[in-house]
Amino acid sequence: MKPYALIVLVRYESGYGQQCPYLFEKGRVVFMPKNIQKLKPDTVLKNYWNDKGRFADLFNAVLFQGESVLRPEELEEADTEESTILVNRGYAESIQASRDVIKIQKKSTALGANFVMYGLENQERIHYAMPMRVMGLDYAAYKKQYDSQAKKNRKHTEIDGDEYLSKMRKTDKLSPVITVVVYYGEKPWDAAVSLHGMLDIPPRLAGLVSDYKMNLVEARKNDLALHNTNNIDLFQLLEIIMNQNLSRQEAREQAIVYADSHKVDKSVIMTVAGATNSRIDYNAFEKGDGRMCTLFEEIAKENENRGRQEGEARQIVEMGQEFGLPKSDILLRLQKKLNVPEEAAQAYMEMYGKKQ
Repeated sequence: MKPYALIVLVRYESGYGQQCPYLFEKGRVVFMPKNIQKLKPDTVLKNYWNDKGRFADLFNAVLFQGESVLRPEELEEADTEESTILVNRGYAESIQASRDVIKIQKKSTALGANFVMYGLENQERIHYAMPMRVMGLDYAAYKKQYDSQAKKNRKHTEIDGDEYLSKMRKTDKLSPVITVVVYYGEKPWDAAVSLHGMLDIPPRLAGLVSDYKMNLVEARKNDLALHNTNNIDLFQLLEIIMNQNLSRQEAREQAIVYADSHKVDKSVIMTVAGATNSRIDYNAFEKGDGRMCTLFEEIAKENENRGRQEGEARQIVEMGQEFGLPKSDILLRLQKKLNVPEEAAQAYMEMYGKKQ
């Protein structure tokens, strides 16, 4: 009796609808579908950069031109949740600020500092308010330090006057906070990289308004002086994949050649898959064969599907507005037709909708 194929529907996080082949022979399964899953970018990137060696290498490249100022053994874990309450004239606003990865450095011999906090933010899409967002994250970290110090100072009965009112002694110092943003999108970053870039500010006032700059890395193209082999491979592969001057086939072939010749680590490949929103075959990883071919075939398919979906989304939005449909109806149509969550529909609406 020859095996026969049965097409079944398998439930994934995105819902029902994907077809997977099962082969049956004499009433039993003789072939199971490969375990191909989509890695969540935020999760896989956090896991990758949580490694102290990679983290230190990235920050050394961004902040110190590759000089070994941050040492992995000097870095410690820190709580990524920064929560605080702002109170001003009876008005209280709760601010929740969650960082992707954060490390603290104690008693740096190279910097001569007792305590420095380093935060890393992974950014999949262009964020036109990113400088303000970074400023808020940094402020939350400073406010948490201040609240902790103020709590300690309340126990000291000797402070009075100005120190009592400010809840901070003259000799108290907060520790510096430095944030690096890594952008993994295909399009060049065209948003502001400082607070001034977000402001409609006359030239005569520019020198009078405080600025707030952020440290930005574009994964698609950079000149970082990296030394960690995994970091070098990660950014090299991302640059190849996101090179818009290459066809999908050319990018795939170059990426496979690079990965094979450099014996790219499994964790790097998984991170590339996560950063590019690709599905990956875990069975191939376990066997250790054909993983790069499988990965980049999936990346090519994902890119093709994404392009097709964006085209459909554009058509839905433009036709909806042409016929005068309300925004709520267009959003609902996007969700149903493309099988996407409300957040993705909103993004398509902002991308292709006419500005009112």
